[in-house]
Amino acid sequence: MEQEQQQVEVPSYFVCPISLQIMRDPVTLPTGITYDRDGIERWLLSAGTCPLTKQPVAPDCDPTPNHTLRRLIQSWCALHADHGVELVPTPKPPADRARVAALVSRLHATTSAALLDALRELKDVVSESDRNRKLLALVPGAVDILAAVITASSQSATAVCDEALEIICSLQLSEQCLARVIERDSEALVDALVDTLQRSNAKSRAHAAVLLADVTAAMSPSRLVSLPEQVFVEMVQLLRDKVSNPATKTALHVLVGTTSCGRNRVKAVEAGAVPVLIDMLLDGPDRRTCELTLATLDRLCGCAEGRAALVAHGTGVAMVGKMVLRVSDLATDKAVRVLRSVARNTATAAVVQEMAQTGVVGKLCLVVESAEQCSERTRERAGETLRLHARAWRNSPCLQPHLQALYPC
Repeated sequence: MEQEQQQVEVPSYFVCPISLQIMRDPVTLPTGITYDRDGIERWLLSAGTCPLTKQPVAPDCDPTPNHTLRRLIQSWCALHADHGVELVPTPKPPADRARVAALVSRLHATTSAALLDALRELKDVVSESDRNRKLLALVPGAVDILAAVITASSQSATAVCDEALEIICSLQLSEQCLARVIERDSEALVDALVDTLQRSNAKSRAHAAVLLADVTAAMSPSRLVSLPEQVFVEMVQLLRDKVSNPATKTALHVLVGTTSCGRNRVKAVEAGAVPVLIDMLLDGPDRRTCELTLATLDRLCGCAEGRAALVAHGTGVAMVGKMVLRVSDLATDKAVRVLRSVARNTATAAVVQEMAQTGVVGKLCLVVESAEQCSERTRERAGETLRLHARAWRNSPCLQPHLQALYPC
C-alpha cells in the first residue's frame, strides 16, 4: 500500500511546510502562508512567528480555515484512493473561546455528577487540538478552578479528581500560572496529589506525578523545604512499581528538583530512594533514565545519610563506577561526582579497597586520561578523587602503573 502511494506525485501545495505531509485541515496565517492546523498550532505554542516568513504572529491569532484547499485535497485523495492514498475526512470545527469559557463556568457545579459531566465534556474538547488546550489555559481562572477541583475531590470523588488531573496535565502551564496556583494553597494541592499517588490507578498516579513535578519546579526554596515526607515516599514507590517509563522519568525529575534542599535529601534517603536507584541502574535503563538516576544519586550523596546508604548497598559503589564512560558524558560526570563524594567523606578502609577491586579506580584513571571523551571539569574531579587515596591504591598491581604515571612520587 505504501509503495503504491509513493508512486503518486502529491501536488506541492497540498503538503504542509512543517510536517511535509498532506494537509488534513489547512489553515492560513495572516502572513498568507497555509499550514496544517495541527502543525501550526503546535508551532505557535512555542514560537510566535510564521515558520516560513519569520514574521511575528499575535498570541491570540486564529488561523483562517482554507476550505477551498481542503476540498481540493479531499477530491484528489478520493481520486487516488485506489493507489493507497488515505482519504481525508472533514475536520471538526475547532472550539471557540466562548464555548470553552462556558464549559469552565460549569465546573462550579454543586453536585459530583454534574461536575463529572462538565469535566468529561471539557476533556473531549481539549483533547481535539492544541488550539483548544491553549484556549482553556487562557480562560481567566480556569487552571485555578481545576486545581481547586483536584484539592476538593481527591478523596471524596476520585473520578472527578482523575478527570481534572488529566485535563490540567494536558496543558502547557506557564510559570506565572503555576505560581498563582501555588500561592493559592500549595499544601492542600500537594496533599491531594499525594492522596492520588497512593491509589492503584496507574494512569492517575502518572498524572499526579506530572502535576507534582510542575508544581515543585515552580516552588520557592522556602516552600520546597516544607514538603511532607510522604511526597518522597510516593516518588520512591512510583519508581519501585515501574508504572511506566514516562512516570519513572517524572518521579526522577521530582526527586532531582526537590532534593536541592538539604533536609529533603534526608527525607528521600529515609524513604528508601538510594537502593531503589541502584537497582534501577542494575536493570540497564535507557540513556536519559540512567542520567536522571545518577543525577538523583549525586543529589542524595550530598548528605551523610545518602552516602551511607550507597556504601551499604552490596553493589552501590561498583554499579556507579560501571556507569563511568559507558552511557554518556553527562552520566560519566554525575557518576564521578558520586564517587568523589564517597571517597572524600565515607572512605573507610573497606570502601577504599572495594573501589580498587571493583574497577572503580581504574575507570577514574581512564577518565583522567580521556581528554577527548570527558570535559575538563569531569577529569579534574576524577583526578581529585584519585589523589585522595593514591597511596592506598598504589599497592594494587593492576593500578600501580596508571597511578604512578598520573602521580609520580
